[in-house]
Amino acid sequence: MKISETKDSALIAKLNKPVHDLHYSLYPKYFNEYKYEEINEVFKKLIENEKNIFLLLEENEDAVGYAWIEIRDYPENAFKKRYQSIYVHQISIAPTQRKKGYGTALMNFIDQRAIEREIDLIELDYWIDNKAAEEFYEKHKFVKYREFVYKQL
Repeated sequence: MKISETKDSALIAKLNKPVHDLHYSLYPKYFNEYKYEEINEVFKKLIENEKNIFLLLEENEDAVGYAWIEIRDYPENAFKKRYQSIYVHQISIAPTQRKKGYGTALMNFIDQRAIEREIDLIELDYWIDNKAAEEFYEKHKFVKYREFVYKQL
């Protein structure tokens, strides 16, 4: 297994399909259907920002998943102290490659990146109906410290 940084938007867009399809199936009111070309264009722009980091996970030189993380800087203000976090936007593992420890390997790699950068906070969010994500992040010791709620009108 190999994890490395990538700037290959085409590959990330391809690997994004399973996680995007999941979001679309859970929330079709809010998510568009997966369209490779459009998603590739979005990733091209995201990759230009040095705060966004795309981690590619390969097994025997086959791409099996990725993580999209962002280094976030929160400036000090009258309410809060200054701090940094690594924000996990997405983790996607090919459906045929799940339950093999790849997600855990990516999370461990992200933990190491945070430690190397002297960042002591990793943040993320997931859709409440995504029970697999909830179980995965609980297994990795993520705890809720804030609730995000909405009201549909």
